[in-house]
Amino acid sequence: MHSKVSDLPTEHNDPINAAILSISEDKIIGFQKDPFFVVAEQSGIPLEVVLERIKAMLQAGTIRRIRQTLVANNLADGALVAWRVPEEKLEATFDFLFQEDPFSGHVVIRSTDANIPGAKYRLWTTLKVPAGFSLAEHCELLLQKTGATSFLLLPAKGIFTLGVGHVRRKKCEPGDLSPEPASMMTPAVVHLSQQEWKILTVLKKEFTPEEITSFPWRSRAQEAGVTEEEFYAAAHSFEERKLLGRFSTFLEHVKPSLSGVRVTRFNGLFHWAVPPGMEVKAGAEIGRHDILTHCYWREGGPDFYNVNIMGVAHGTDRARLYEHKAAIDRHLAECNIPLLYTNVFWGGRSEIKPSEISPEIYQQWREKMKG
Repeated sequence: MHSKVSDLPTEHNDPINAAILSISEDKIIGFQKDPFFVVAEQSGIPLEVVLERIKAMLQAGTIRRIRQTLVANNLADGALVAWRVPEEKLEATFDFLFQEDPFSGHVVIRSTDANIPGAKYRLWTTLKVPAGFSLAEHCELLLQKTGATSFLLLPAKGIFTLGVGHVRRKKCEPGDLSPEPASMMTPAVVHLSQQEWKILTVLKKEFTPEEITSFPWRSRAQEAGVTEEEFYAAAHSFEERKLLGRFSTFLEHVKPSLSGVRVTRFNGLFHWAVPPGMEVKAGAEIGRHDILTHCYWREGGPDFYNVNIMGVAHGTDRARLYEHKAAIDRHLAECNIPLLYTNVFWGGRSEIKPSEISPEIYQQWREKMKG
């Protein structure tokens, strides 16, 4: 390493950092024995520079976390949850779900453009509970512990888009889309042995600055109490069973950096209602738009005017996000997909953490909450 970490540029918009992040955010698919080498290879930036820049950005907080992501939908039952909370208890309920519930991932306060019954659901979370436990029971328990008065479970019936790539998406123009419609993934829970859970728990941990090296999994294998070859074999088995997502550097895209630079300012949860029977076609056409980081088939029910496709887009300009949304709506019309209803729920205060999915940790949490 030639430079002191403290002397290196750490903002996401530095040209070298941007080149690294355009790959490392969401282009390293599946499990890689030497993930930082792959980032270097695909970005055209020397490995030594990749390692020192990623380490510097992590220490500065520009990168929020680095980890091997999981396709948690295939490891645990999950849902988007919309919560009704009295306004005076909204902040305290937010704090509880973020700080006290490791199974709630994204926690977001939202407001909506149109005054519909669903506008009363101000707090939104993503929830995972290990297979064999109940999403509804989990939420009922949280009703007892928070100021929330009711909830709606919105599980994914199909997944069309799941990624990040905020730096790459800054260059998106409204209407930019992939050459082919998005494919739909259907969640299907896979059961693991105790040894596999042990390896997976070590595999999914966030990286410390000291772990940003070539072949970083060697020390993780030691931590799991297995040989390097056994660790790799388990990881490849997880990949074959569609349990692993990307190796990713997650940017701090909600809060400004130390020098005040923001990756994004706004996030919109877009709602579309299409005729029953057209959900797969509509999701495939909506999900191919480059601006979307997430796109799901979820059934919203009467309070949300029977919305059935939801997508998320981030940006620094709200008007620009409306332009992206309008381009998607025009595309649906061009595909002869009737739009029965649409709306945007804008994100306000938000916190993000990976949802815990360990059955053992879940059991301990439940006993603590009930006690």
